[in-house]
Amino acid sequence: MTLTIRLSDEQVIALEAKAAAEGLSVEEWIQKLATPAQSVADPAQHIADIILDNMKEVPPEIMAAMPKDGASQHDHYIYGWPKKPE
Repeated sequence: MTLTIRLSDEQVIALEAKAAAEGLSVEEWIQKLATPAQSVADPAQHIADIILDNMKEVPPEIMAAMPKDGASQHDHYIYGWPKKPE
């Protein structure tokens, strides 16, 4: 199938730059955009299961360095606020 889209010179330059940044031609880059993602999460899957599945590949030394009170003290770790009394 062939699709013709009229673009301004500025739009063409922007598309070429985005494609080149990924080492692709404009045609390859647009085909990549039009290709459905390979791993689409099951919408019925619980978010906790998705997170656990993603965390399986985190090296043990990284997991060991993570704070144990990250959930209860998230404002401290995200924003630098003082820790809440426990």
